[in-house]
Amino acid sequence: MRKLLLESLLQAPLTEAPPSRDDAALAELAASLERASRRRLGRSLSIREVDAGSCNGCELEIHALNNAFYDLERFGLKFVASPRHADVLLVTGPVTKNMREALERTWAATPDPKWVVAVGDCALDGGLFAGSYGVVGGVSAVVPVDLHIRGCPPSPTALLKGLLALVESAR
Repeated sequence: MRKLLLESLLQAPLTEAPPSRDDAALAELAASLERASRRRLGRSLSIREVDAGSCNGCELEIHALNNAFYDLERFGLKFVASPRHADVLLVTGPVTKNMREALERTWAATPDPKWVVAVGDCALDGGLFAGSYGVVGGVSAVVPVDLHIRGCPPSPTALLKGLLALVESAR
């Protein structure tokens, strides 16, 4: 026991170095998204996240948008608890048979104008889970999708870029 304790005290930590931070580029990206949403909607963008049956990898990246590094709230972007207050539905994972009706109801409860963003490779066509007895398919098999953000999982920066592209392309 002493040997193990001594080794752990003398050995360097096994963690990786943090990724390099480019705060200026991230701030400009989020500010561009805020300006575009105000121009298109006249207000901030409200986001509702829906897990339709994923492995939770994409959710971790979506939740990172609220951490101290990305901090979407400082740009006026916010996650909302009810689809009735949302402009964008971020849907992750393949749609399972048990979540199909819940996703349809969530989409119906979201007021117009509304956008659906399929997040991750599984949301496109079911990904690794395609063909499973419990999976209906990708998000587009259940509700109309306006944008697909690829990745397994996509990074928070890719999510911000996708949201910016969505808002800027809106008519």
